[in-house]
Amino acid sequence: MGRLSVRASLAGALLAILPQTLAQNGSFVCTGINAANNYNATTSYLGCWTDTAVRTLNGPQINIATNDPQVCANACGYRGYNISGVEYTTQCFCGTFISSAASKLSESSCTYPCPGNSSEVCGGTYVMNLYQIDNPNPNPPPIVSKRAPACLTNPFCANAACDTSKSQGDRIAALLSQMTVEEKAQNMVDAANGVTRLGLPSYEWWQEALHGVASSPGVTFNSPNGSNFSYATSFPTPIGLGAAFDDPLIYSIAAIVGKEARAFANYAQSGFDFWTPNINTFLDPRWGRGLEVPTEDSFHAQSYVANLIPGLQGGLEALDNKQIIATCKHYAVYDVETNRNGQNYDPTEQDLGEYYLQAFKTCVRDVNVGSVMCSYNAVDGIPSCASEYLLQDILRDSYGFTEPYRYVTSDCDAVGNIYNPHNFTDSLTAAAAVALNAGTDLDCGSTYLLLNASVANNWTTEAQMDISLTRLYHALFTVGYFDGQPQYDSLSWADVGTPAAQSLAYQAAWEGMTLLKNDGLLPLSSSYGSVAMIGPWANATGQMQGNYQGIAPYLVSPLAAAQAQFSTVVYSSGTAINTTNSTGFAAALSAASGADVIIYAGGIDVSIESEGHDRSTIEWPGNQLDLIAQLSQLGKPLVVIQFGGGQVDDSALLSNSNVSAIVWGGYPGQDGGNALIDVLVGKQSIAGRLTTTQYPAKYIDEVSLFDPNLRPSNSSPGRTYKWYNQQPVLPFGYGLHYTSFSYQWCSYPKDSYAINSLIGGGSAPSYYGNSSSVSVNDASPWITVSVYVGNLGSRSSDYVGLVFLTTENAGPAPYPNKWLVAYARLHGLAAGATQELQLSINLGALARANSDGDLVIYPGDYQMLFDYDSCLTYNFTLTGEATVLTPLARQQASYTYTVPVHPQA
Repeated sequence: MGRLSVRASLAGALLAILPQTLAQNGSFVCTGINAANNYNATTSYLGCWTDTAVRTLNGPQINIATNDPQVCANACGYRGYNISGVEYTTQCFCGTFISSAASKLSESSCTYPCPGNSSEVCGGTYVMNLYQIDNPNPNPPPIVSKRAPACLTNPFCANAACDTSKSQGDRIAALLSQMTVEEKAQNMVDAANGVTRLGLPSYEWWQEALHGVASSPGVTFNSPNGSNFSYATSFPTPIGLGAAFDDPLIYSIAAIVGKEARAFANYAQSGFDFWTPNINTFLDPRWGRGLEVPTEDSFHAQSYVANLIPGLQGGLEALDNKQIIATCKHYAVYDVETNRNGQNYDPTEQDLGEYYLQAFKTCVRDVNVGSVMCSYNAVDGIPSCASEYLLQDILRDSYGFTEPYRYVTSDCDAVGNIYNPHNFTDSLTAAAAVALNAGTDLDCGSTYLLLNASVANNWTTEAQMDISLTRLYHALFTVGYFDGQPQYDSLSWADVGTPAAQSLAYQAAWEGMTLLKNDGLLPLSSSYGSVAMIGPWANATGQMQGNYQGIAPYLVSPLAAAQAQFSTVVYSSGTAINTTNSTGFAAALSAASGADVIIYAGGIDVSIESEGHDRSTIEWPGNQLDLIAQLSQLGKPLVVIQFGGGQVDDSALLSNSNVSAIVWGGYPGQDGGNALIDVLVGKQSIAGRLTTTQYPAKYIDEVSLFDPNLRPSNSSPGRTYKWYNQQPVLPFGYGLHYTSFSYQWCSYPKDSYAINSLIGGGSAPSYYGNSSSVSVNDASPWITVSVYVGNLGSRSSDYVGLVFLTTENAGPAPYPNKWLVAYARLHGLAAGATQELQLSINLGALARANSDGDLVIYPGDYQMLFDYDSCLTYNFTLTGEATVLTPLARQQASYTYTVPVHPQA
């Protein structure tokens, strides 16, 4: 019998005893044979090399929890590549040649110990150790562009985990029963190893998609731009999306991001889970990551995520059948970068229940997010990823984060931070144990690789590891990782960057732009023939994407858009974002002096505000105000465009009569240039609103960066518009238009309500996944009010309506200035027309937190305010007994730890 027929007979006999697997399709045959086990690479060292924006190696990236040069070379060599590279500990790269853009470095540049073998080196940050593979596999497996479900790959298809006659839980249990403790630990880190001997593929859990599919360890963009999966739609960053105050827009954007992310995952350009959104609130104006979040207001953040999460995951009912898995981060009380890895915060229970936890509650309880990320910082002395109070008492027991497919991941290296710098435990092994015991299922990092030692020390158990792995594998089942998913598996490159997506990116950019000042100059008249584009943002391209960005299909700068709009455009940067060098002033002033109108585009960017980098001032940086002042003396109409996420103090510009207009532009994304120019000339109406208070520059000297308390005190003027007791430069919700409006109540509250009738007669909100089992709470509907909005001008315009409440006697003192309870956006209100704007208000609008953090409806007198300037008001009263609407879980007197712990003061 020939060798081929022997192999066929063996395959047939093997198939006869395999468990019942998925229905096979195409040419796939489940043999249960793992050919990779028979390959071992031999290598020659090539040295330490750079790895920058142009990739050093032209093949795939593989993330391996136990990476070392041999493991990486085996992975690359088996695939037929003749060069491998190890970088940033867990990253393995393959290729057939070394890019000409790469250069060789001294060995001292590559210093990171390999997680698989600490005696060897695995590159560094953007540097890699390269190896020549002397014996690449002459018969490598075919390169398959589309990802196959794990149970349609050899040899895993033969595993009991692929037996579809069993329940999902039994299949996971069967898989876990075959894994050693070490193998389990290797699959509880973001660069999960899989299990080679079983054929379980590796999986990278770390994908980003803050405002479009983003560069991250699990996401690969191909080149050149225009080739398949070489870009993704790049929307404005969330601070700009929030300024639109347009919830349907948020849902539409999220649906596109989720669809594009799933298309990437289907073709192995990414994983299926994405660590987005960032839903911390923009509490302190210095926060470096403020551009990543939509607002300083907790209710606004709740409404944002209530629309974003269903869009990303594929709908409210997408429980065990998701488009992608979204992750709400960073839980909890995280809004400072300075010392973020070791800082402890002791917020009051009032602020915890009324502010810090609100958006997370919505994510988990109301819109079924699949994952939550615990944060770097400690809360009440306990690192967040080791906090049973946060992860068990609140998240799982109170918010109901209990479905088998919902898991907690740590922020990256946050588990290691439990030991250093928090010093909460005496070792990394102990840190891994307390995080796992508290309910952190996945470690973004490598500390969980020590869990086998944690188990051996009796600090945690293999059973506890199984609980977390079961959650992780159930989560992967929800996106078809094991069995496929007909509803979403057909998404492909054709679904990325569609005309509809590009149109929405443009719409989102102009909807969020906000008019802060206008003396009548805007919109610009067509009579202006020559325009001077001045400033460090005037020719911005990549700047417009902010951070957590991917590769955009195109980037249209303000300069390029102006050149397409105006007959004559002159350009000069004039100055940089943050410099005292004024050598460019003369050229800028010369260019501006001959123009009919000057557009100065500046502000801040990610060189000023970014992850890991808070601002030290909230003034305009560098000498930009000096240049603007000199431009304003030229006697020309002058428009200032303020880009960036965090606000800067515009007092000097607002008081300068020679500055005709100020527009805030955020980080507007791929089509930001066109959006800006179209707003300036009136092709699109401007109606955005500030989602953060613009404080005077002295504010940062009046409140500590590390003070988590919102209410004013002897040491603080208070935080956010709700509590700030001084005069802001510009208030939350501020925004002008190119027209004026009239307002009249159409429907409004009754004069009085009995509290017991509100609590007893309510119903669960419509966006609950399973409303029949949910009692009345802060998300339950109360009333819908409406306002007739009339356009008194000669231009069509959008309009954002905001509703606030205030009280001077309901609940505990001090009383907030006001609080946002509803908003909605009218689109294209024609000149001379009137339209009814409806605003739905939940019961939570009536609640304030007591000293325990419970949301309570208090009797007393309330006033409803329409818009930031209270152009309409309405008074009503609540009667009866104060009643808890939504309680905050109480901290236990003490928690039992299996290791010595040292809570922070």
